[in-house]
Amino acid sequence: MRISRRAAAATAVVVTSALALTACGSSGGSDGADSASGKVEGQVTFQTWNLKANFKDYFEGVISDFEHKYPHTKVKWVDQPAEGYPEKLSADAAGGTLPDVVNVSPDLAYPLAKAGLALDLDKAAGKYRGEYLPGAWQSHEMPGLPGVYAFPWYLNTGPMFYNKELFRKVGLDPEKPPTTYDQLFRDAVSMARHSGRKTAMLASTPSIEDFGRYGVRLMNAQGTEFTFNEPKGVELLRHYKELYAAGALDSQALTAQAESSGRKFQQESVAMNPGSALDLENFKKEAPSLYRHIGITDAVNNTGKANMYVQGLMVNAQSKVKAAAVAFAHFVTDKENQMAFAKKVTIFPSTKGSLDDPYFTKEDGTDTTRVRVASAKSLKTAVNYTPVLLSDQMKTVLRNAVAKAVQGKESPRAALDGAVAECSRLLKTG
Repeated sequence: MRISRRAAAATAVVVTSALALTACGSSGGSDGADSASGKVEGQVTFQTWNLKANFKDYFEGVISDFEHKYPHTKVKWVDQPAEGYPEKLSADAAGGTLPDVVNVSPDLAYPLAKAGLALDLDKAAGKYRGEYLPGAWQSHEMPGLPGVYAFPWYLNTGPMFYNKELFRKVGLDPEKPPTTYDQLFRDAVSMARHSGRKTAMLASTPSIEDFGRYGVRLMNAQGTEFTFNEPKGVELLRHYKELYAAGALDSQALTAQAESSGRKFQQESVAMNPGSALDLENFKKEAPSLYRHIGITDAVNNTGKANMYVQGLMVNAQSKVKAAAVAFAHFVTDKENQMAFAKKVTIFPSTKGSLDDPYFTKEDGTDTTRVRVASAKSLKTAVNYTPVLLSDQMKTVLRNAVAKAVQGKESPRAALDGAVAECSRLLKTG
């Protein structure tokens, strides 16, 4: 399953329903870690998330290699469709039928870890930690719980596209797109003013990722309260309110979805928009004028770290073949197998050193490599900004609060205070 900005938003769902699992297990964490160091033998059930249709040969090859390396093992591969995957995990966990190794994103791993159903890999497999990018390994740390609850697997991020011609027309340097939020705000207001409010810099309002990239603390360390209403969060929202008033945000930004923002950029009515290699290929076919002037840069941030989308492999803490399950999850996510997978689909390996491979560092003049090289460079230090506890319902609460503040219906402080209060309430009642 390819992780893009849009796909990540679509698949990070139903956390609240999965939270019901916490009543079924322990108060958090997992025990029995020592058993993971036993003999690698037995049948491992391995569950992926909508991957079999396109990558059957690859996974069958990995499984065959593992079984050859460990002759006393067998791997049973089960692939679940994308639709209803979180509910399937919930049902399996509640019924005691959770597979030994499970494909999860951090938000799906959290309720399983809290219920004591995810093995703490810091304890059971900490010796492998150094094989992975630090941000990738840490992406499966869980608020309020000690440890790490999945091997990091494949990663993605999105570059920022910008229209060099629109920059040039208003006197901005097309070779120096903004890299910090202060630069973004300054350039956005300048673009709106010098274009007579005909060209906006951006087509959407800030999401939780933007708050993270701005440097806002999103949750407390215990994972019990949201904190994006701290002064820095209010400051970010105040800037967006000013952008909206100046015409630096598209007029439909308050209701924009990723697809509509992309259309605005393709129509050359906004100057910057996040995207992927697929978008660049589409620009070449559908918007040749835009394509001739396209620029590629990292997403703006104040932290020096891009946003990371990550998938992982969780080991069932109640597995009867823990040693084999840990060995298999590590095998699938080792450097060699991740590199092989990355060459079959637009994803990036989470293993340390892999992103220095010429495949991720050298361009060959094609659209695919232009984006691949830019994305790989940013992933080396990237982090997952979206809190694992932020449900779709909470995202809607934040989006509505941002819209009220940007329009001036509420002050940025009041809007964020209300959003934090409601999200924290949902957290406690979920």
